[in-house]
Amino acid sequence: MIRRLALLLLALFATVPAAAQSTGDVRVALETTQGRILLAVHAGKAPITAANFLRYVDERRLDGTVFYRGVGNADYGFLQGGVQNEPKRTLKPIAHEPTTQTGLTHDDGALSMARLEPGSAMGDFFIVLGKMPAMDAHPEAAGDNQGFAVFAHVVEGMDVVKAILAAPKSATAGDGVMKGQMLEAPVKILTARRVP
Repeated sequence: MIRRLALLLLALFATVPAAAQSTGDVRVALETTQGRILLAVHAGKAPITAANFLRYVDERRLDGTVFYRGVGNADYGFLQGGVQNEPKRTLKPIAHEPTTQTGLTHDDGALSMARLEPGSAMGDFFIVLGKMPAMDAHPEAAGDNQGFAVFAHVVEGMDVVKAILAAPKSATAGDGVMKGQMLEAPVKILTARRVP
């Protein structure tokens, strides 16, 4: 009986990727009108930011939101989505977790929180295509040197991310630096759910 239980446990853990076992990653699937994007949310490395994102997922606050902004092209840039400060969906801002604290970086497939100043992130996030070290924290730099808070990575569905980022942008939509970066046809996030 004990041997059978041990074999069952070994078989169970063999199906879980080693990275997920060691880092406390939580899998989340974003089902969009363009396809599925599967995420590994790094709850062990970025506990504050990951918990915030998972609360948006668990309370279904991301269901029906959209990817609305794309900067760059299908090979390099970032795609932004989330609640867009919609009062019924938005939770309170969270403390900032810089990359110098988490050890995570803005590499290909990283998810990071959108923000104005440190400590203002709520329910909007972006997915990075390519490496963007300028978005990491740089404590040696002057001014706002805290960067953005990475909390997850895409593990499947980068083709979907690239297709959305390559979609046409509106020449007139958007304010300030966002002008010309808004997707002509935002892509709906149908559901965001934890998956085994």
